[in-house]
Amino acid sequence: MNEDYTSRVPRRAYARTLVEQESQLRDDPLLQRFAESRRRLAADRHRPIYHFVSPESSLNDPNGLCFWQGRWHLFYQGYPPEDPRQHWGHAVSDDLIHWRDLPYAIYPNPEYQCFSGATLVEPERVIAMYHGTRAGNMVATADDPLLLNWEKLTGNAVIPIAAPGGAPLPYNVFDPCIWRKDGFYYALSGGTLPHPPSGKRTAADFLLRSRDLVTWEYLHPFVEGDRFTRVGDDGACPYFWPIGDRHILLFFSHMSGGQALLGDYDTARDKFVVTAHADFNFGAFSPGGVHAPSATPDGQGGVIVIFNMNPAMPTPGWDQIMTLPRRLTLAGRESPVDLDTLLVEPAGDVVSLRGEHRHIGPTAVPANREIVLDEIRGNAMEISAEIDVADTNVVELNVLRSPGGEEATRIAFYRHRGYRNWQRYDGWEGTRYRQALDSLITIDTSHASTLPDALARAPETAPVYLGLEEPLQLRVFIDKSVVEVFVNGKQALGVRVYPGREDSLGVSLRSQSRDATLRSLDAWQLGSIYT
Repeated sequence: MNEDYTSRVPRRAYARTLVEQESQLRDDPLLQRFAESRRRLAADRHRPIYHFVSPESSLNDPNGLCFWQGRWHLFYQGYPPEDPRQHWGHAVSDDLIHWRDLPYAIYPNPEYQCFSGATLVEPERVIAMYHGTRAGNMVATADDPLLLNWEKLTGNAVIPIAAPGGAPLPYNVFDPCIWRKDGFYYALSGGTLPHPPSGKRTAADFLLRSRDLVTWEYLHPFVEGDRFTRVGDDGACPYFWPIGDRHILLFFSHMSGGQALLGDYDTARDKFVVTAHADFNFGAFSPGGVHAPSATPDGQGGVIVIFNMNPAMPTPGWDQIMTLPRRLTLAGRESPVDLDTLLVEPAGDVVSLRGEHRHIGPTAVPANREIVLDEIRGNAMEISAEIDVADTNVVELNVLRSPGGEEATRIAFYRHRGYRNWQRYDGWEGTRYRQALDSLITIDTSHASTLPDALARAPETAPVYLGLEEPLQLRVFIDKSVVEVFVNGKQALGVRVYPGREDSLGVSLRSQSRDATLRSLDAWQLGSIYT
């Protein structure tokens, strides 16, 4: 007999028109509870104000990011206090930055917990496909203006976690994603396969298809030619979609965090032929790492993705947060950067958060001397800096710095210290050799906090290519306990940090061994997305 996993969270039925829905939401007791919880938790000095955080309790993976009837919808694994099993939390935005809480969207039963999944937007409805623990992969649909009313097809798992009679399945049933091609729905189910000859597990995504979303046929493992992921990676939270003239498969590894594979979709064989790889987390998945992706098309050939970030210190009443939304595009086959290079930049109307502004013009940065920028201070701000690095060795931008330097988060750029890229290589001498080398960008949290419970993450170090005369352009977003860095529109990395001192608000520059020049620096205090 099946157990009853019905959620203990109060649930309402909502109207079918936008006007009626908005009227219901104005006095919705769950949303009133959310608002009170946000007011109470806002007193935590490490709780971000412009990165999305669950209104109550914790959150885990983002799910089902989509654009429906003129609005962006973000779902996530939420943990209601009266029933702390994963439900799909829900928020809506007009600009991908300011998020408004909505009631929980998908509740457990017949599944025990509502795990990760993705959405597919059709003209008349939105399809959510997700993993329901102890049941299998589920499909639910909604078609109302604010996606408040979700109905689970069949009321059971459409891809059961076990075969009738308990026979072993040739595939794993885990986190899915969904798309449509040639009259069929296709779904990936994340998992692993033994890697010969060692037998150690490696990432695998199993392909299934269906004409009606109810009856699914297993085809085969989907990914072909993956020489990039690590032994021990798994393919959780997959999202597969076109990007430029290629395809991208975003996923999460419980070993090494958020990643992506790039390649070509062989539609005749229904295989994804992998040609390149990108990381979003540069090291172990925790502590304080970039975690699982949720993504959706941007309508212009790119993909919008949001990740959650796991904690590096206990924070009572909440822990994980979302990154800023990121827009991913391909550099293009004719780009001097590299074939298959994934470009990344902030998405959404982050400019609307800007408040008080400070500007610094051209400034010399003498070698081996830290220059404190006294007029630039804050722990919820954006910094945009352009630095001439043509003759430099290492350039540092330190943020969240205490006056005596006891605490600081160090952002360092290492000119031409990365791997040689053979696609750019055309000789051994002079500029031709340097043209082939990547540079490196690092966030070092070794001295970010003096608190005994704050875990320093090993330095995040990512490759980034700059042309020989190209200046370093940094966009740095600081938000209480998170620092995200975007580099020349080509790379991004982020970490969680927990300054222990109230005066860790400063910013400084340093150039090691050789002089550098700051061409310009602009800083804005950023406001809350909840006010």
